[in-house]
This record gives sequence, C-alpha cells and structure tokens, in this order.
Amino acid sequence: MNRKTLVLPAVVGLLAPVLAACGGSDDGGDAIVVGTTDQFVASKDAPAPLDPAIGYEAGVWNVLRQTVQTLTHIPRGGGAPAPEAAKSCAFTDTENESYRCTLRDGLTFADGTPVTPEDVRYSIQRVLDIKDESGPIGLLDNIDTMETKGDKEIVFHLKTPDATFPYKLATPPAGIVQKDKYPAKSARAGFQVDGSGPYTMKPEVEGDQVTKVVFTRNPNYKGDLKISNEKVELDLFPDAKAMGKALDDKKIDMMTRTMSPEQAQSMLAKPQEGVKLTEMPSLAISYLAFNTDDPAVKDKAVRQAIAQVIDRGAIAKSVYGSTAEPLYSLIPSGITSHTTSFYDRYGEPSTTEAAKILDKAGVTAPVKFTLHYTTDHYGPATKAEFEMLAKQLNASGLFQVDVKGTPWAEYRPAQMKGEYAVYGMGWFPDFPDADNYTAPFLDENNFLNSPYRSAVAEKTLIPQSRREADRSAASPAFDKLQDIVAEDVPVLPVWQGKQYVASRDELTGVEWSVNSSADLQLWELGRGDS
Repeated sequence: MNRKTLVLPAVVGLLAPVLAACGGSDDGGDAIVVGTTDQFVASKDAPAPLDPAIGYEAGVWNVLRQTVQTLTHIPRGGGAPAPEAAKSCAFTDTENESYRCTLRDGLTFADGTPVTPEDVRYSIQRVLDIKDESGPIGLLDNIDTMETKGDKEIVFHLKTPDATFPYKLATPPAGIVQKDKYPAKSARAGFQVDGSGPYTMKPEVEGDQVTKVVFTRNPNYKGDLKISNEKVELDLFPDAKAMGKALDDKKIDMMTRTMSPEQAQSMLAKPQEGVKLTEMPSLAISYLAFNTDDPAVKDKAVRQAIAQVIDRGAIAKSVYGSTAEPLYSLIPSGITSHTTSFYDRYGEPSTTEAAKILDKAGVTAPVKFTLHYTTDHYGPATKAEFEMLAKQLNASGLFQVDVKGTPWAEYRPAQMKGEYAVYGMGWFPDFPDADNYTAPFLDENNFLNSPYRSAVAEKTLIPQSRREADRSAASPAFDKLQDIVAEDVPVLPVWQGKQYVASRDELTGVEWSVNSSADLQLWELGRGDS
C-alpha cells in the first residue's frame, strides 16, 4: 500500500445508535452503506489513483479488491493463499522458483469478455513496465519471465526462490485487467476500475475527487468468494466527525476508517442500543522513518539515542488508549517470527543511556531536527502523537525537535525525495507474513526510497527467508533481520493498532468484513438472514 502508508489504528465504530434503515444508492435498491475517510483525488502528479499498477494505499486497495480479480486470495480467517481466478496453483519445483496457475473454466470479465492467460501476463507485465516509483512494483519485481500455455495455464519463472509468491499474487497489483481499458505502458487515468471481481463499480465524482463508489454484484463473477449482497455503497467523508454525523443522520450502516481514539473508547465504555461493536485482529503498525543520508540523523548513534528515549507505552496509553499497544519490532505480534528486538536492546526509556550512546559516538547534544507527520492520512490523533514524541525527546535535553504537519498530497512526494530527516508513517501488510514487514523496508526497491542499505539483509537474510516453504522455518532469518533494524535503526516501530468495527445489529458478516490487514471484504456483508 506508498501503501501502506497505510493508516493509524484501523479503528472503526460509531457514536450513536442507528434506529432506522439508511437510504439506498442514487440508482435505487437497498444498498448496504459503508462510510470511510479514505480520499481518492486525481491530480497532475497522480492522474490515476485507482490503477492497480499505481495505487499502493490501503484505501485504494479496498476499492480494487472488490472489482479486480487475482489468481489467488487469502481465505476467510487467514491461512495459506487459495485459488481465486485460478482453479489451481502450485510450485512445480522444490526450489520455489516456478509457479503454475490454471484458470477457472468460463472465467470472464464483467462485460462478458473471456479472461485468458495472456490477460494475466499482460496485467502483471504492465505493472513491471510502468514501474511507478511510489507503486507496488516491489511485490512483483522478482518475476523473471511469464509463460502462457494454451487457453488456461500460465507459469511464472522467478529470479530467485520465493515461497511468499502465492501471497503476492493475491494482492491488487497482480489483479487481472483488460487490454482495451488499461494501456500497456501508462496508467489508466480517472477513477473507473474494471475487472472480473465480485463487483462492478461506479464512482461518483465532484471535481477531481471521488465522493462515493457504488459496488454492484457482478453477474459474471466466477471465483472462490461467496457474495452475500447485491449492492454496497462506499461513502467518502472528509473526516471522522462528518462520518459520525452521517451515522447520526442514519445515512450509513457501518463506519470504517478512521475514527478518533476518543470515539472508539467512548463506544467501548458506553455501548449503544441497536449497535454491535466487533473487535478483530489487527496487523497495523506505526513507525518513525529516517533519511539516513540527512546530516541530522546520518550517525546511527543519533537514531539509537532516539530509540532509547521514546516512551512507546506513554504514547499508546495517552494518545490511543485501548486502540493501540507499544511495538518493539517491525514484525508485530500475531505474525510468526515476531520478537521484541528493540526492547531487548534498549530496555526501558532512559535519558542517561541515550546520553552515553551520543557521548561514545562523539555527537554533541542537543541534536536538532524536525519531526514530520501527515495531517490528513492517518487519523485525527497523529498530531497529538507527534507532539508527544517531540515533548519526550526535548525533555531529555539531548534533542531540540520541532514538529511539522503536511497534507498527504505534499507529504508523500517530499518524503520520497528525501526532504525529511525524520518522519512518521503507518503500515498495513500487503499479506500476513513476516517478509512483508522486512523486505519493504530493507530490500533494494524499498517503498520508502530509503538510502539505507544492509548487504546482509538484502543479499543473504531476505533471500534465505524466502526459500522456506514452512514459514516457521524462516524464523532464524527474521530474528536476525529484526536485530539489524534495532542496531541500525533505519526505522523505529512505535505502536501496533487494534481494530474494531461498529455496525447496526441487523448487519451480518461484519466479523469477516475487515480482515487483519484492514482489507475491506464487502461481499461478506448482508442484512438479517441474508
């Protein structure tokens, strides 16, 4: 998901009971209406925010997953990828370097056009050819060649062994698109998305911004998903307050990202009649990242001292309450191979120990820099979090820190250009595996465009971890990767989010409608006995 640039805690909920049915879509029908604060805006620099080759954010992927079909998918409840557009997929060698998929019989796009192996090859090749600098190419760039056989089969030959490849084929950039609608070498401008997924979509646009997306069940869909409704509207709101008002006005059935921690805690403390609050596993993390070429933080002793000073527990408790918990590794709890590498190395916050780190490296205090955060992408609590981080660092006397917030449309390009020494980001995994919390930050095509390099991580440990089909067998490599991050601190994990969904009592399938990666699965939602 830039993705996964993803979000502060994917906490979703509501503030008042809903006592009457909400309105349907403009085209009629009793649509299930879901609210979100995600924003989709077209600009000169980003004319194609919903193109699978470009879009790499949680909100974008939540649109693509409803409409663009992938060969595999993560089953309800998690686990190993299962066939979706394919009827079967498997590695054909013991080295995990050759992966074959056979398409389902009668597979078509929503308009009835047959889906062929060549369409699959074309769709993935355009991601590789467009090679968007902020896009998802890193998920697919290990593909060496693609070989189509007959009208059903495609074989992916990889550059290096990768047991996680089936997970990567389940992500939207591996979605199957039509040649006549998606140019081979450039992005598809605008907001329309077409594919062979469970829904067709119709965006409602004002100016250069989407205000609503209407998803209608695709009658030609053939795949592994069971669809429990005919229509879902995704209504976009500028902020949590506006989304809450829509709920109060009985215009939406469920709230998704992102409400404030105060709202979530209020709902937990005082449950509302007619409303159910569902807690779900969450793999969201928040972290600080460093431009390791910037003079202020180029010396890793400075980054280590920051790691030694910050109090994650205080931030989680004071800013996020019950919706977040401290995180001491890039790999969160709930993912195989999670450790507490930062706590093991630094222990409890200590100004004394941080001063020793700087003294030993010959760094003169106070170290001056600006903490950058985005004002409109990760939720309303971000400002308070960064003000508290600055307060902790400044109180040590070892740092002189300012705080600056910037809208996401400016923030991400500036970050990619290396304009920020220290900045905050969030991450939801592309797929639930430790590889997706390490490779995106440490591999050659890291999505932060970071100048940091670890030859051991890049050339030895990441390839080693990908050879293991049994993912628990990759733990020794991931243990070392987490220790490298704690030693060099190119990124600094701060907290792991918790996830709640609040919905009307009559809504069914809510517990499956948002998975641990914060992916919307709108096909799970129904009403009453549906």
